Amino acid sequence: MKSGLPGKIDTSCLTWEGQQFQGKRAIVEKLSSLPFTKIAHSITAQDHQPTPDCCILSMVVGQLKVDDDPIMGFHQSFILKNINDAWVCTNDTFRLAIHNFG
Repeated sequence: MKSGLPGKIDTSCLTWEGQQFQGKRAIVEKLSSLPFTKIAHSITAQDHQPTPDCCILSMVVGQLKVDDDPIMGFHQSFILKNINDAWVCTNDTFRLAIHNFG
């Protein structure tokens, strides 16, 4: 890894369905613990903006299918930062678009 990159990865943050995970190890553990074996994504919309501190803010909306479950909508927003010529995801927020009105 390039100099200066490990510290930035350790401050990266993932919010997955309201649960927060900080640092590369915690994020990898969370993503590795997800209970499905296969996933397919279909992106229906995406928006990207430059930020004042030379990052990229992205929002993605789409659908996904895991294993044999029904298709579900999702929303994901994340920030990419260029550190020493490498793009690092510093913040990531993911939510399924499921509505429970009961």
